[in-house]
Amino acid sequence: MSGPTLVIELAEPLPPAAVGEFRALLVGLSSHFEEKRPGFFDVNVPAERLGVEDGRDGDWRKPFPLPLLGSASADEGLAALVGFNPQREDWRRPFYVYLMGPGVGDEGIFEAEHADEPEVVAVLGFSPTHAVNVSAGCNRAIDHMSTALLTAAVMDVIGGVAKAELLDGQASVVASLPGVLGITDGDGMVLGTAEFLRGWVEHPAFRLLK
Repeated sequence: MSGPTLVIELAEPLPPAAVGEFRALLVGLSSHFEEKRPGFFDVNVPAERLGVEDGRDGDWRKPFPLPLLGSASADEGLAALVGFNPQREDWRRPFYVYLMGPGVGDEGIFEAEHADEPEVVAVLGFSPTHAVNVSAGCNRAIDHMSTALLTAAVMDVIGGVAKAELLDGQASVVASLPGVLGITDGDGMVLGTAEFLRGWVEHPAFRLLK
């Protein structure tokens, strides 16, 4: 994905009931929902459903550079061909939200992302057995906000601890926020609760590492 990613660390495998609640949350938030495998969701989540205002006029149009059909009915003709009108940009936010770890999928990614993290384990108080990645498909400011708020919403359902890489100088910004459990990796990573993510989004210096 071309946008930021946050990780939710889990102390134990998710039971089937929790996976069902996880799925139901995303179905409810999404304007597009596809489950590629159990626990791996390809979704579009409108920012407004997360409490974020896009800040664009709902009737805004993006100029289309080529007069493909060369007539006054170009919009209608092209819409018939491709299934949508390219001059009406869709502001739904694309995400991959997926559970990973032993027995559920993406075991190799899980192992690579969790190799040799003694500081993280010390802050967590447990060695993660599984994790959920929340990865945005776009990289505008609204996508960073939506990623944090979507991650917080998922944590409300399944629990866990959020892990986020930090930009240079951000450690001093996040250290005083509520819900911070610890900062590790030479001030390069923060661990926190859903409350932390929501508080960070409200800070003027908020930005995730892509």
